[in-house]
Amino acid sequence: IEASPVKSQGRSGTCWSFATSSFIESEIYRINHKNVDVSEMFSVRNIYEQKAWNYVMRQGKIQFSEGGLAHDVIHAIARYGLAPQSAFNDVFGKGKIYDHSKVVPRLKTILDAYIKNGVHSAYPDWKKAIQPVLDSLVGKKITSFTYDNKTFTPLEFRDYLHIHPEDYVSLTSFTHRKYYSGFVLNIPDNFSNGSFYNLPLNELVDVVNTALKKGYSVALDVDVSEKSFDVRKGLATLPDTKTPDVYDELKVTPEWRQKEFENYNTTDDHLMHITGLVEDQFGRRYYKVKNSWGNNSKRIGNAGFIYMSVAYFKLKTISVLLHKDALNTQVKKLLKL
Repeated sequence: IEASPVKSQGRSGTCWSFATSSFIESEIYRINHKNVDVSEMFSVRNIYEQKAWNYVMRQGKIQFSEGGLAHDVIHAIARYGLAPQSAFNDVFGKGKIYDHSKVVPRLKTILDAYIKNGVHSAYPDWKKAIQPVLDSLVGKKITSFTYDNKTFTPLEFRDYLHIHPEDYVSLTSFTHRKYYSGFVLNIPDNFSNGSFYNLPLNELVDVVNTALKKGYSVALDVDVSEKSFDVRKGLATLPDTKTPDVYDELKVTPEWRQKEFENYNTTDDHLMHITGLVEDQFGRRYYKVKNSWGNNSKRIGNAGFIYMSVAYFKLKTISVLLHKDALNTQVKKLLKL
């Protein structure tokens, strides 16, 4: 499926925006046959304001970090619109890489002071106080820009590209909640309390396969902490070390998947973008997954892409996000979409 070149998120915990922005770029091409370089940091900057509000309203009793999920970008698009990379004044660190190491500490200093002392703190207007931090470390706000010799606001640009946020759905598969219903997934980065539709595991795999075959790409939230997630080889598998065949993989059940989630062996480490299906010489199927760690050939295989086996996907996927039209009629009916 048409996808933009691999980028690097640098020293920032913004894989959620890189993955979902890449997904949106593929959606723009699918819908409009236009190649548009979407600004990841435009969404990041806007979502930081939402994270800050959430953190203050919960009086600091919640995680405040660089992390996020795919639906956060969709929420940002709905509320703030879209901007091309050329329009948003991104802030890079040394060597022209993103470096957000100071963003959260500086924001937390302001927010924690307000939480502790309110209007009597050094930052009685915390919403105003965080703006210079975001301006200097992420990028200054924009209200309009020129693209293809036309002037747009971010909301106008979103509509010009026919991206409708309400058309995108998040899916997952866990046994602790009823299938074919929506629920709020309790993971640390779900600060916005986004809802996910719950499907049986094999149906989740079928949905992704069907979507790809129909020309729809998929945003992926997955655990990448396994030793068998090999960036140098560009390969993620689930090898069965007890069998003589080096290519055999472990059999994944819903029960094992649930256990791995509940004991923290599967966590929402990283978001990426599924752009295709490939097979090896033995007919084993893999997902072609676009990463956001650059494409340095000395330390990253497959030019920045990962070939992820179906077994690895089944055990380690937290969730996926895709266009609702990628779903077949039966699944749409069951989910009441």
